[in-house]
Amino acid sequence: MSELEAVIGLEIHAQLLTESKIFCGCSTRFGAEPNTHTCPVCLGLPGSLPVLNKKVVEYTMRMALAAHCSIAPRSLSARKNYFYPDLPKGYQISQFELPLAEKGWIDIEVNSQTKRIGITRIHIEEDAGKLIHDEVRPVSYVDFNRTGVPLMEIVGEPDLRTPEEAGEYLRRLREILHYLDICDGNMEEGSFRCDANISLRPKGSSGFGTKTELKNMNSFKHVEKALEFEIRRQRAVLEDGGEVIQETRLWDTARGVTLSMRGKEEAHDYRYFPDPDLIPIEISEEWIGSVRKNLPELPEAKRQRFISRYGLPEYDAQILTASKALANYFEECVRIHPHPKTVSNWIMVELVRELKREERDLEQCPVSAENLAALLDLVQEGVISGKMAKSVFEEMFKSGRSPKTIVQEKGLIQMTDMAQIQRVIEEVLQHNPDKIAAYREGKTKLFGYFVGEVMKKTQGKANPKIVNEILKQKLDN
Repeated sequence: MSELEAVIGLEIHAQLLTESKIFCGCSTRFGAEPNTHTCPVCLGLPGSLPVLNKKVVEYTMRMALAAHCSIAPRSLSARKNYFYPDLPKGYQISQFELPLAEKGWIDIEVNSQTKRIGITRIHIEEDAGKLIHDEVRPVSYVDFNRTGVPLMEIVGEPDLRTPEEAGEYLRRLREILHYLDICDGNMEEGSFRCDANISLRPKGSSGFGTKTELKNMNSFKHVEKALEFEIRRQRAVLEDGGEVIQETRLWDTARGVTLSMRGKEEAHDYRYFPDPDLIPIEISEEWIGSVRKNLPELPEAKRQRFISRYGLPEYDAQILTASKALANYFEECVRIHPHPKTVSNWIMVELVRELKREERDLEQCPVSAENLAALLDLVQEGVISGKMAKSVFEEMFKSGRSPKTIVQEKGLIQMTDMAQIQRVIEEVLQHNPDKIAAYREGKTKLFGYFVGEVMKKTQGKANPKIVNEILKQKLDN
């Protein structure tokens, strides 16, 4: 059998950050008591009529423009008919033949190579409710709070070839959604969900194999692992002379396998037809222009600006712009302490390490950008050493206090008095005549020993630069 390659296309559902639902005034707030954010409209009760939330259209237009899509001057809402206990109307209002936006793309980077991934369409739809399964009895409950929460579906072209590309594509999309302030991207809470279509074909072929759809993946890692498993599974089926069945499969996180769920539906199975209760969505060029004018700086543009304006390496720029909050934190810090590479190093090493250790988001960080900049000012001014600064930073992270307060309380001000440092150095040299002789006979690595002894006697407070200068002068004479 010829070498096989994977063909992967992702369908992403992003919950939009509107305060109210897509067709009614009910709250979209997550975590409320079950069935408290409902009304006759989102429950589909007789006589109730939907009214489209304008913000949903605007937010979707933002994403469409960011993804280089064409926005349709006229689009239609459609009913997608199927039965499930969490769907009170017996249909979902979505879009089908005339979506809001089509034919876009975003660029991803994998193994230092840039690849363009096409976007087939972006459309709006309402979310379904949520089933809650009883852990003791064989019954399930329905929470309709999520019913009618606005979703934006981003349907990608089958341009992805590896699980790594799929993971990077997802990360890039979530970055853009964050920068646009239209989705929080929380996969665990379900506000950023991904279904993956995957098939195998002979490498170099232009046709497509039989695809399966993967569901129930709530992290980037799970998406990549599910795709890896499914590639291995389909390859084994084909190499054994079997045929892949078109079906929907669930990712079993605990076992690390995909399991058959049901046969895969086709579009005609849903009996789409235009929703008679909703008028067409008409979007003028003026409206598009207004939305485009108010777009924020997007991740890729910010990365390039960080490289050109601040002289940062590409790696630093990638890390710092991965989230809008981190990029803003960096720029605020640089505004106060105008040494971009120093700030970048501290954020990427010290700050990120502490955030990971404490499992916190940047929004929960007790060290403000102003306080980090103040700490770096103390180092630059010679008040404390770089080594002291790290211990001060750890205390800042624990307590949220300013660096000056901590330095004063702990008596950490760096010793810079040359006469005082010289006295300590002379004391160290007096106690080590044999090591002085060995140093002068060529064992120059002993220089580090002398520096260490001086720092030990001064409790790490002596200015290292001054220590090195005086020691070198005394030992080399």
